[in-house]
Amino acid sequence: MLKFTHTDLVLLLIALGVILILSRFMAELGKKFKMPIVMGEIFIGILLGPSVLGRLWPDMFTAIFPRIGAEKIAFDGIVSLAVIMLLFVAGLEVQLNIILKQGKAAIYTSVTSMIIPFVIGFAGVWMFPQVLQCDGQDKSIYALFFGTAMAISALPVITRILMDLNMFKTKVGMVIISAAIFDDLTGWLVFSLILSLIGQEGEIHNIWNTIGMVLGFGLFMLLIGKRIIDRTLPWIQTKLSWPGGVLSICLGFCFLGAAFTEKIGLHAILGAFIMGIAFGDSVHLHEKAREIIHQFVTNVFAPLFFVSLGLKVDFIRNFDIQLVLIVLAIAIFCKSFGASLGAYLGGLTKRESLAVGFGLNARGAMEIILGTLALNAGLINEKMFVALVVMALVTSMISGPMMKYFVGDQIAKQ
Repeated sequence: MLKFTHTDLVLLLIALGVILILSRFMAELGKKFKMPIVMGEIFIGILLGPSVLGRLWPDMFTAIFPRIGAEKIAFDGIVSLAVIMLLFVAGLEVQLNIILKQGKAAIYTSVTSMIIPFVIGFAGVWMFPQVLQCDGQDKSIYALFFGTAMAISALPVITRILMDLNMFKTKVGMVIISAAIFDDLTGWLVFSLILSLIGQEGEIHNIWNTIGMVLGFGLFMLLIGKRIIDRTLPWIQTKLSWPGGVLSICLGFCFLGAAFTEKIGLHAILGAFIMGIAFGDSVHLHEKAREIIHQFVTNVFAPLFFVSLGLKVDFIRNFDIQLVLIVLAIAIFCKSFGASLGAYLGGLTKRESLAVGFGLNARGAMEIILGTLALNAGLINEKMFVALVVMALVTSMISGPMMKYFVGDQIAKQ
């Protein structure tokens, strides 16, 4: 039986310490150049990962960041908690009334940012299967996967970039978040269906049952659950220890919500996000409590998640420049064009629409998670996996600067 030993604990603590310290210094450096903090954290991950540290000092790399074993399992568990809490914090920041005001723009953006990349990605595999590494795979299933990979967004990365740029509560930010929620929800539902089609369904339930359960959960939390929270939060904040009481209760329900959506076959972050909205939309949640949770998660756990992206892949081995460029071109064009078109049709200005397009273009961790599952299921090869990871990093890195370029003057006036 696998045991978590004294040595595993020491190495895990070293890994966590190194990541937090280096990412903090990189974040401070990035501030001077007004770059999103997440870019520096991903860069630290690449330096500490197999691409740099793994090649220069392989023994040190495998000792601190082993590919198998108890420390690896523990580290992956902490990273999973980090992304779950990050989405809970994102939910706390969501103001439903602002999203509802963006109704038309959000709906148009959601639909076009999902359908256009999916159709072009699907058609690309169907017409050029060998170019996109569809070797020995069922072309229909592979095309479904590639279309989904082109259409999905990265809610955690987008959330962090918007927070870094102080754009989260702006009109552009709310349209981006609203569309990203729809894209991620739809994308993971389709990907769950793909996994079931290739016999990797595991505990994935019938897709319609899954859709019904997640919609029911969301409606229950935002209609009934929110009322219960409104009634109990004042008691929690006055009767329990401050701020530990509210912190424990909020994160406890965050994990329960995440467990529910993970159990029904969707990603845990969706449940955490819905719980965050339910707590954050309550008028009784003190601003100080919100700030404490925000600082705790974004400065301790978020760096662990974003640095971990660079630890997963050797960017030199299996790097196919032609494939990377093709995937990048399709991904950036399809997503940016689709989202920008929807935002423009929804009533935003040209510059706001382009900001929305590049905001939703960030693929980040969701693409990497999706690629990892597809690789484990034998659906894609290592070259396509590397191309998807590079695409996820590049789109995440250009998202912030491009949004800033198009609506930076609006941010400065706020």
